[in-house]
Amino acid sequence: MMTDPVADMLTRIRNAVACERPFVDIPYSREKAAIAAVLQREGYVWESEVIEGQPRSTLRISLKYGPSGERVVQQIKRISKPGCRVYAGVDDLPNVLQGLGIAIVSTSKGVLSNREARKQRLGGEVICTVW
Repeated sequence: MMTDPVADMLTRIRNAVACERPFVDIPYSREKAAIAAVLQREGYVWESEVIEGQPRSTLRISLKYGPSGERVVQQIKRISKPGCRVYAGVDDLPNVLQGLGIAIVSTSKGVLSNREARKQRLGGEVICTVW
């Protein structure tokens, strides 16, 4: 049994980007799909799709690189962990790399980036930061 599936997802993305893979396959869950959707909306990945399969479905994330092959995802770091949850109100949401990066936040309206959460005046659990 895996204790932190979100950390596993972030590690798989980090490793795939380091090896310059075109995509990465991750065991599917709704939370992981929501995180991938935020990464897609913010322009860090091309797309994410669910591949139905037996016995488990897979989430395939197409990774994004620059025109010269440079990495779009420079760093992706888990903030809130199962042993130590990190919550932030709307005024305390992290400003990642002075606005160049994003924080992914789980709110009552779903998983959002810190920019989207500020616009909707929502706080929540800070899942990870990306730049």
